[in-house]
Amino acid sequence: MTDIEIARNTKLEKIDKIAEKIGIEENDLELYGKYKAKISNDVYNKRKNNKDGKLILVTAISPTPLGEGKTTVSIAIADGLRKIGKNSILALREPSLGPVFGIKGGAAGGGRVQVAPMEDINLHFTGDIHAMTAANNLLSSMIDNHIYFGNELGFKKVVWKRCMDLNDRQLRKVETGLSGEKRIVPREDGFDITVASEIMAIVCLSKDLKDLKEKLGNIIVGYNDANKPIFARDLKANGAMTVLLKDAIKPNLVQTLEHTPAIIHGGPFANIAHGCNSIIATKMALKLSDYVITEAGFGADLGAEKFLDIKCRKAGVKPDVVVLVATIKALKYHGGVEKEKIQEENMEGLEKGIDNLYRHIDNLKNKFGLNVIVALNKYTSDTEKEINWLENSLQEKNIPVSVVEGWAKGGDGATDIAKKLTNLVEEKSDFKFIYDDNDTIKEKILKVATKIYGAKGVEYSDEAIENIKMIEDLGYGNLPVCIAKTQYSFSDDPKNLECNNDYNIHVRDIELKAGAGFIVVLAGKIMTMPGLPKVPAAESIDIDEDGNIVGIF
Repeated sequence: MTDIEIARNTKLEKIDKIAEKIGIEENDLELYGKYKAKISNDVYNKRKNNKDGKLILVTAISPTPLGEGKTTVSIAIADGLRKIGKNSILALREPSLGPVFGIKGGAAGGGRVQVAPMEDINLHFTGDIHAMTAANNLLSSMIDNHIYFGNELGFKKVVWKRCMDLNDRQLRKVETGLSGEKRIVPREDGFDITVASEIMAIVCLSKDLKDLKEKLGNIIVGYNDANKPIFARDLKANGAMTVLLKDAIKPNLVQTLEHTPAIIHGGPFANIAHGCNSIIATKMALKLSDYVITEAGFGADLGAEKFLDIKCRKAGVKPDVVVLVATIKALKYHGGVEKEKIQEENMEGLEKGIDNLYRHIDNLKNKFGLNVIVALNKYTSDTEKEINWLENSLQEKNIPVSVVEGWAKGGDGATDIAKKLTNLVEEKSDFKFIYDDNDTIKEKILKVATKIYGAKGVEYSDEAIENIKMIEDLGYGNLPVCIAKTQYSFSDDPKNLECNNDYNIHVRDIELKAGAGFIVVLAGKIMTMPGLPKVPAAESIDIDEDGNIVGIF
């Protein structure tokens, strides 16, 4: 059966019953039908003095284009922990419509380990991302409206972009205001995908509604003739934007196919944004259970680095252990095996590709000071010879490893890693950030580039150097950096899979996100509005005569 058929044939529990498992009362739920609910932020306040549970971060090696199953493994671990009698909860990101209709076709797990109702979660869910899109574009319209009616604030340059939650490369750069009407000022604009927008980051990094409003007000939307920043609060826009986001800031409660509670909230990409679910959801989950499983997008050089250097810094949390997801196919892919042949047994490619895994382990264990276990996400194409070789190679280096078969067996396929994790979370670790707040922007970028990416140095465009100076002159040099680069390589070149040669990271631009509280570093040719692949998943997504959705997987 397909993923959607498995999900559709599984009987779900009413969402109030799922809430009972983690001590949430009915009065603290806002129901969105039978199987979805918003959780009141009062839930955290009622339990803020409770001891936190253990935080398990799931990340991965550098992926292949279709991903390596971090969400699948995360769900399997949560279900596996419940199978061995532990109180676990998931804290995941919301899927973006971009990948759903683009290359992945869905992002709610797979096989026997899914969050449900999967069609809803993959599509409009509870409307959070739509609300963020509306808030973002309300600000855009207020900027242009202000300019139309006289430009009292003296906009010389607008830096705020519009957004939408679909892949559309045609919108990366556009000309607006071309109607020819009197007083309309034509200007160059552009679109980001919503999940890479500053609004998404702000929702995910806010601690409550008051903090959300303040952060929205701190958004820099443009500069005047004196090169002084103009803020969203100067337009009196942050109040209305907060109104649009008043429900979006509340975490969403759903369940796995095995009825494990799952809090799904926020969905920033990790290659072009900071890649983590909301602080509100994570901190709430830590008060509701003994074990919280969360994931950070793409490889550990992207999602995990940003989780640790940005989210942990701002939220005051740290993982008790990191699960590093690896697949045989990804190791072969990064060992030089053509993607059309990665499902064929190839020991030479596997032996070359394991270097990618070792580099991620070294970063997490020796650079960040965290305990790590490798989760081998088993695929049906994996051979016994390949699996045994990988397990033996890791065991020889005293690296814990577990084969996870959640896709085929559900929580039963993750009881081994669940048992190992209950021991690992009790081991001491020495967590540390890669850079300090008081490092210069260039020092922060260099430390991530050399320590995490393995680059020999960093090269900057003239525009990037000018923007760094401007940001530091404005007093924002102490903010963390969010580096946007390809997910397929440690370098900024998606074709440099093996990364055997010396390479530099090429920074083409720097953007200040004063509302979110970080600095975006655009490296290589990465774009903040993705395009669709040659054959998008949208071509296979349909609805049958009975109203059933097909093609989401």
